[in-house]
Amino acid sequence: MPEVDWVILGLLAGSLLLAALYALAASGHFPKEHRSPALRAGGGAIVLWSTLMATAAAAAAAIAAAWGALPWYAIVIGGGAALLFAPLLLQPFPDSFVNGRRGLLVLAGGAVLLAFLTWQAA
Repeated sequence: MPEVDWVILGLLAGSLLLAALYALAASGHFPKEHRSPALRAGGGAIVLWSTLMATAAAAAAAIAAAWGALPWYAIVIGGGAALLFAPLLLQPFPDSFVNGRRGLLVLAGGAVLLAFLTWQAA
């Protein structure tokens, strides 16, 4: 049985957790009629769509980096646990954070940072 690198697994789970938190926060902005006025305008739309693309790329990069360094079952368990805990961890955040630009930027930035660290550790 291959050895599990706990640092890479933790970074992967953290990156996927932040990506899942971002997905939950961003899902409240669709369809366009449900967005706050600040996110309907040009700058808000750019923030929403650019963070969406960055978070998707970060999740894919973290999985790709971990794929070569971890056994598949560790990736499934770590990623699955992150996805299961995401709704529970999002509940304590204030609505102003989740429904605004700040939440999108912080969660996307964290996912990108942890994906980069996963890539460096792998």
